[in-house]
Amino acid sequence: KDNCLFHFSPKDGSKAPKAEYIFSYFSILLIVFVFLYFIPSDVFALSVTNRFKNNDPNEPWNISADEINHDRNTNIYTASGNVVISKKDTRLSADFVRFDNNASTAFAQGNVLMKAGEDILSGASLDVDLKSETGIIHEGTVFIKENNFHISGGNIEKTGENSYAAEEATVSTCDGETPDWKITGKKLKINIEGYGTINDATFWTKKMPVVYIPFFVFPAKFKRQSGLLSPEIAQSDRKGIEYNQPYFWAINENTDATFYTHYMSERGEKAGFEYRYLSSAESKGTVMFDFLDDRKRDDGAGDSSKKWGYEDDKSLRPNSDRYWFRMKNDQKMPFGFNAKVDLDFVSDQDYLHEFRDGYNGFESTESYYKKYFGREIDNYDDPVRINRLNLSKNWSSFTLNAETRWYDNVINRRWSDTDNTLHKQPVIEFNSTKQQISGTPLYTDLDSEYTNFYRKDGTSGHRIDLYPRVYLPYRFKNFFTFEPSLGFRHTTWYIDPSGIDRTKKETTNRELFDVKLDLSTELFGVFKIDSEQVESVKHSIKPQIVYNYIPNEEQTDYPYFDSIDRIAKNNLITYSLTNTFTSRSLPGTISGSGEKKEEKPSYAYNEFLRIKVEQSFNINEENRKDGRPFSPVYGELKLSPIKYITLSTDATWSTYDNWFVTRNASGTLSDGRGDSLSTEYRFARDSIESLLLILNIKIFDNLLLKADHELNIQDNKRIKTGFGFLYTAQCWSVDLRYADEVDDTKYSFMVNLTGLGGLGN
Repeated sequence: KDNCLFHFSPKDGSKAPKAEYIFSYFSILLIVFVFLYFIPSDVFALSVTNRFKNNDPNEPWNISADEINHDRNTNIYTASGNVVISKKDTRLSADFVRFDNNASTAFAQGNVLMKAGEDILSGASLDVDLKSETGIIHEGTVFIKENNFHISGGNIEKTGENSYAAEEATVSTCDGETPDWKITGKKLKINIEGYGTINDATFWTKKMPVVYIPFFVFPAKFKRQSGLLSPEIAQSDRKGIEYNQPYFWAINENTDATFYTHYMSERGEKAGFEYRYLSSAESKGTVMFDFLDDRKRDDGAGDSSKKWGYEDDKSLRPNSDRYWFRMKNDQKMPFGFNAKVDLDFVSDQDYLHEFRDGYNGFESTESYYKKYFGREIDNYDDPVRINRLNLSKNWSSFTLNAETRWYDNVINRRWSDTDNTLHKQPVIEFNSTKQQISGTPLYTDLDSEYTNFYRKDGTSGHRIDLYPRVYLPYRFKNFFTFEPSLGFRHTTWYIDPSGIDRTKKETTNRELFDVKLDLSTELFGVFKIDSEQVESVKHSIKPQIVYNYIPNEEQTDYPYFDSIDRIAKNNLITYSLTNTFTSRSLPGTISGSGEKKEEKPSYAYNEFLRIKVEQSFNINEENRKDGRPFSPVYGELKLSPIKYITLSTDATWSTYDNWFVTRNASGTLSDGRGDSLSTEYRFARDSIESLLLILNIKIFDNLLLKADHELNIQDNKRIKTGFGFLYTAQCWSVDLRYADEVDDTKYSFMVNLTGLGGLGN
């Protein structure tokens, strides 16, 4: 015992548990129908580790069995009957095991099961060299928990530290003796962090072969790897047959890129690329660019506008050179500054209408930038695209923002001889939060801004706007709060004398003051609830009256760039009433810190109902003969009583016309099964009335029905109708969709194999 690698323990004779063995991690390429692709490991990846690095001489193996024998001359141990050998996270069980202590080799036979970590290998017999980390299992099966991979073969051999081979191999991510899909081959070879090959590869569904490929190559890496991604395939009225093939390039650990080749039988070939880098959470960037030499033009000839244009667009699109460049970048700078860049240039006003969906379309781009940068891009139907460079720094009570903004007006740029689009190059803002003036009951804040306005054609100039405000808050016990404040605004303009507007002075000044009186109080009551889910409900009522006064000042002689240049007179009283209902759930307990631990109640709060009503009275309008001093009554309601119900609605009602000026509503009803109904209604008098419905119904556990319908009620026109089915099995899924829009009809069929990727989005 003192001179061997084993420690012995008695065995009780019970049935030996199954043993587990780690083979390797590897990836496999999708073969569906007639497509063959190299798929990078960010689509799927199986890690492989050296599971036999347990031959540390300081760490003994432990063996238990019904019977154990040791030959001192050869230093070989033989064990039979419910044999279990273990060391760290490796455990081998079999009916019979022979271990050569000198050569560090082992042979196991009968119900062989080896476990290393969470991965399992089983077979009829096993030969393994623990020193060189090579071995072979006969009639073996490997289960790799990551991605649920099942690998089986007549012989599975570990030929080196990172290389493997198998004969009569089968690969699948499906459970069961007859998997839903599998890939078989005569001979399988894998080099970890390299590639794998299969000879005579066949893709099966259940017991039926689907496609045969004589020689199949796939990546077997756990790091990101360059290669072809799954394509998008579609057919539509405007584009014809579509095939969008992306290629992923893993440049290094911090950067990667994707290239797209998008074939459209009606329009031509669109090329695109994305470049991404990530240095830290504060320093990252993504650049995207697409280009298309379009075969079709909206030049007004014949029915070109109907076929290739858009109804909500009054401009033609005669160009064939079409592109979209967009970029967002965040960069951490020295001295606590942060820089942000947003770029967005598009060739024509129709491009983003045309390419809203797909890998590199508008919707996926918008979703990506919103998710990873927290900033959206201008809507697809907006012909003016904002481009900006921002430099900012935050202190505890102050903020500094310096930004240059260039608004790319697509229509003016391409089709107009003049461009009066207004740019801000730069705008610098320095603001302070509300803070107390030391040693006094007064508080103050500051908004300040310098802007250089530039137009290619039209008036350009500079503006400085300073707007400090002083507050004197007063609270009378617990009855009410009264806060008067006085604001003073000084604005200076300098007009560029080279501009075309000669009617304005080069330098102009304006001083304005305003007064605000804010009176509010809060009444509340707490009601005990006899419920297992809710302990109590707090009802809070907050009435508030705010008076705003801005004197009347003639401002027509001042330059006009934006709303700051025209501050309208104001003599307004606004009164509101806000009701909130907040529930408190029954408490749990949390432990205090320090040596002495105390149990304190931990409550969950939910503001499940909020109701607000507000109206204003304009004193200036009261003095006019035909004035309407009362503003429309504004009301809003937000309701979320339980996890599966949310409702939000607001409206403005004219007391003079006895009708709505605006009304909006949105809500979601769902359940724990996966069913949901979402609706969004929008109405603005003489402007828009629309309805959007989204329905998800879980017909069976694996089958989901998805439908959506958007309607322009005002014009009685359907905007979009779509429906589809998503079937999700244990190791594969199928997504069928149909979408009928005003300008296009599209069908899509997507298949995904778990762990391998798929065809489609």
